[in-house]
Amino acid sequence: MRTPASPSRRSVLAAATGAALAVGGPGSGTARAAGSAPAPGTARPAAGDDLTVALVARPSAEAERLRLGQALRASEFQATGRYVPPGTPLRLAVLPYDGLVPTLWIGQWDYYGTVTEPRPYPLKPGANTVTDPHGGPVYLTLEGSGQRAAVRFRSGSSPMPVFTLGRTTEADYQSQLDTYTGVPVVELHGPRSIVTLTRDGALLYRDEDHAALLRLLEQIIDAESAVSGLDGSAPVHRPKAGGYHFTEVSVVPSGVGAYATHGYNGFPRAYLDRATTVTGLRTRGWGLYHELGHLHQQFAYKPSGLTEVTVNIYSLAVQRALGQASNLLTVDPRTGLDYFQSARAKFGTPGLTYEKSFGAYEKLVPLRQLELAFGDDFWPRLHKLVREENPRSDSTETAKRYRALATYASRVAGRDLTDFFVTTWAFPVDAEGRAELAALHLPKPSTDPATLTD
Repeated sequence: MRTPASPSRRSVLAAATGAALAVGGPGSGTARAAGSAPAPGTARPAAGDDLTVALVARPSAEAERLRLGQALRASEFQATGRYVPPGTPLRLAVLPYDGLVPTLWIGQWDYYGTVTEPRPYPLKPGANTVTDPHGGPVYLTLEGSGQRAAVRFRSGSSPMPVFTLGRTTEADYQSQLDTYTGVPVVELHGPRSIVTLTRDGALLYRDEDHAALLRLLEQIIDAESAVSGLDGSAPVHRPKAGGYHFTEVSVVPSGVGAYATHGYNGFPRAYLDRATTVTGLRTRGWGLYHELGHLHQQFAYKPSGLTEVTVNIYSLAVQRALGQASNLLTVDPRTGLDYFQSARAKFGTPGLTYEKSFGAYEKLVPLRQLELAFGDDFWPRLHKLVREENPRSDSTETAKRYRALATYASRVAGRDLTDFFVTTWAFPVDAEGRAELAALHLPKPSTDPATLTD
């Protein structure tokens, strides 16, 4: 395990970081000192009060979840870089340029902690005063489609240490860490990411190249977006509005390394060596790839037995994008077999069932074999077809979701995959599902996908 860097002051990089952050982008609002109406661009947040944050409206996280056919909502927050102490009146003014009024949120995501989620405060045009009993980082949401608004912070908030990709130099960020020592929260902002850390968590790895870290996080998001078929080829296939929120949490259940839920991914401090270091995220970041994958899963073909399986379609895509060896090729030292081989050894055995006979990684093998058989665009095409048809099912409708997996896969492949799913891998596709597959009148595959391996 990597030894954490000392939290003492270090020599810092002086070079400016990468490409400019899009104005009003998913990670953060555009902040500037108060004055005339804020123009999007390069102004940095002011150190004290009298700060204006410009907002651009976008669809709500729930609207995007439904459009994308996904099981979980991702983030809809626009970060401000401001922190409010507990019980402190926050005075601000709302400027609804195009008629929409934003919502203010205060707090940190921490589902298993004592304060479970950020608290929303609807605002009104003009002067507002908000007092939150717990305090925390401040976020804004503005639901719509491109309309503009702004919020002017008058008093009651203070700046957090923030590194924004394309705006903040490493030297400036290090100076903020040494200056804003009384603020218990630190954030990293990318075009599609908010990383929220406790101060102590951020100091553990302050010696990292934070521009490189955020660019790597963008690459990971890109890989999961690509395997989801979010290529913008039609309105339904445009990338998700808003970004993704990765946050340090105080508590996780026993046996849980990290988790995903509506709005964010939660990581305990013990995982930060893999989530907030460049080398750790690049080479040992499967847990983050996996939890982010939960925010991409589509519900139509995700029965409860596949919740921890189809999620790794996205994890494997990230591994390929980063040039890593596939986890499916990991050799078990006890058997000398990788997961393709150990799964194959079980084919045709008495009482074989997909859910009970195969281990977690073995269950992922057939989903990878579909890509090997029918092309790297297999899962992007399947995601797109599901979005276009938008089938609905309840999470309790296990049989219906297994039927959907088999029939959508066959339609995308253009082959009858009954033998693959039912005979070889013993998926629980019921009689109705087998009839639906037969009714497609598709030819058998020329090569059995179950024989393929990375």
